[in-house]
Amino acid sequence: MRRSTSPLSLVLLGLGVFLLVLAPMLVWYVKPRAAVNPIDIDVTAVYTGTGSYFDTGEAETVRDRRITVTQRVRGDVADSERSGKAVWDVVTTVDTDDTLPAADPHDALDFSTDRWVTHRATNLPAHCCREQPYHEGEAYLKFPFDVQKRAYSWWDSQLGSTITLSYRGTERIRGHRGYVFTGTVPPTKVGTRQVPGALVGRPGADQVLAEEWYANHGVRLVVDQATGRTLFAQTGPRRTLRAPGGEKDAVVLLDVPKLTHTAATQEFAVKRAQEDNARLRAVGSTVPVAAAAAGAVLTAAGVVLLVRGGRRRAGADDS
Repeated sequence: MRRSTSPLSLVLLGLGVFLLVLAPMLVWYVKPRAAVNPIDIDVTAVYTGTGSYFDTGEAETVRDRRITVTQRVRGDVADSERSGKAVWDVVTTVDTDDTLPAADPHDALDFSTDRWVTHRATNLPAHCCREQPYHEGEAYLKFPFDVQKRAYSWWDSQLGSTITLSYRGTERIRGHRGYVFTGTVPPTKVGTRQVPGALVGRPGADQVLAEEWYANHGVRLVVDQATGRTLFAQTGPRRTLRAPGGEKDAVVLLDVPKLTHTAATQEFAVKRAQEDNARLRAVGSTVPVAAAAAGAVLTAAGVVLLVRGGRRRAGADDS
């Protein structure tokens, strides 16, 4: 009596082969497409610190005041889809206790808007889509995916150029381990500003083009290795005015030795990093390994059933 091929063996064999093919596809095809900068981002980071700022009402620098910096990043989904890049709009406000809360960000001590455009996979600048200002470097709002233990060029928006951040080991933020990067900015002339001459020690001049200088006491970032997300940030901006050609600061506009992420900002960043890590692990290791193991078992079972079925048919034919 001739036996037909077992349907179960074909199902097992087909499913096993499918899973064996799926495993490398997840690693080589799906994961690289999952590790990209999002286009629908909408996050807010808040920094606080104590320092000095120029009070325009008092016409003098006041000291030992709380400073709050709020940075909101929103993705322009339409421009991102149209260009194939990650187009992010950034609004940054610098506030004192007198300007918080503010219904209009223009009422803040300082207010700025930027448009940051990057290649979604590499995180490198993509100069398109009305980018403003033109920027360079490997990192700014985030680092590239798969962060390495090396120095990175980081865009300092206040400097208008890149600085080098050096790798300094690891640190845990809210229990999540990240890579530490640090750097400083020496006093650097960044522009000019028209002010009364008396403000910068030139009482004989009605108005002068004072030199605006910027320095940073220290940038310290803790970054998630897999995603490049910033888990913790600390910066120390110092902005001053000097008389034209002067060698010393005449007026302190802003000086905050340590502006750090608030606890809420850290918690949010760590939570999002853990969620993103879980997704990347799923498509990069967990699911592929499980698929390969299951595929091997199912394929072997299917082959065994096929071979047994063939032997039974051969035995039936001989009889």
